Amino acid sequence: MSSRCRKCIFLPGRTNLKNKKDILPAGPDLSCELGRVHLENPVLTASGTAGHAAELADYFDISLLGAVVTKSVAVFSTPGNKAPRLVPLTVGMLNSVGLQGDGIDSWLETDLPALKRSGAKVICSVWGKTVADFAAAAEKLVSVKDDLLAAEINVSCPNVEDAGKLFSYSPLKTGEIAAALKDFGLPFFVKLSPAASELTRVAAAALENGAEGLVLVNTMPAMAIDILERKPKLGGISGGLSGRALHTVAIKAVYDCRKAFPGAPIIGVGGISHGEDAIAMMMAGANAVEVGTATLANPKATLNVLREIGKFCLANGIEKLSDIVGAACRD
Repeated sequence: MSSRCRKCIFLPGRTNLKNKKDILPAGPDLSCELGRVHLENPVLTASGTAGHAAELADYFDISLLGAVVTKSVAVFSTPGNKAPRLVPLTVGMLNSVGLQGDGIDSWLETDLPALKRSGAKVICSVWGKTVADFAAAAEKLVSVKDDLLAAEINVSCPNVEDAGKLFSYSPLKTGEIAAALKDFGLPFFVKLSPAASELTRVAAAALENGAEGLVLVNTMPAMAIDILERKPKLGGISGGLSGRALHTVAIKAVYDCRKAFPGAPIIGVGGISHGEDAIAMMMAGANAVEVGTATLANPKATLNVLREIGKFCLANGIEKLSDIVGAACRD
């Protein structure tokens, strides 16, 4: 068997950390350019689904991924929402974790060093309740910018200065956050909600005010009722829909933004469980993809998606993966 056609073998369970370098198929060029950010391949973890640090390193060599995106951190700690926080669905999941975390100082002290030891490429996700919160978080990251590829700016959170409306619903507020971060010297990607009524206007505000690119999409607001208990299933009442049910919504958001912004770096996320899902997202216009909910069922989901992308390219004569980006958008 030629090296070009060699298959990867992944052992179940915990990878031997003393010899953990898995071999990916040789052949196609899977590299990815996201503005100033270069990735060896386009597969990333999705924020909030792979922990704060290097938890997935117990299962495979996370340095093989394009990057690891951290759980969103803020300049303050937060206890999150009350239980229950997760509701499994037949086609996805509802979550209402509430951005629980110990804050960015704790992450910098404890979790970032673990990621550095793993060899992972790191994108830190940040959130806040005010524009000033986002700027303060970005300022914290400047001191470690050599250890980061970029920041992901989660604007799908309530703005306490605007009656709790999500920043990502407002072109004005999203633009203000981007403008507040553009001079810190760290590339950042703004993660948007699919529920925004004017998604392309919000995206334009982010890009025009300094964002390196877009992350499309965050979870979709949703709710479930326990009909026997006659009350919401989530402790936080409503939550975010993720997983398979979100996939086609995310594809449309990516497609619409690729048509509107032909040169913008876009990371697609939502319902990606297999390589074919990622290929579809890239053909809709994503330069790279994030794998989220699938990881909760299978910790190796990101690596499996990466392997399946390589196999798809080999089987279909695709020598350079970036050639298919936006293929479905071309007239």
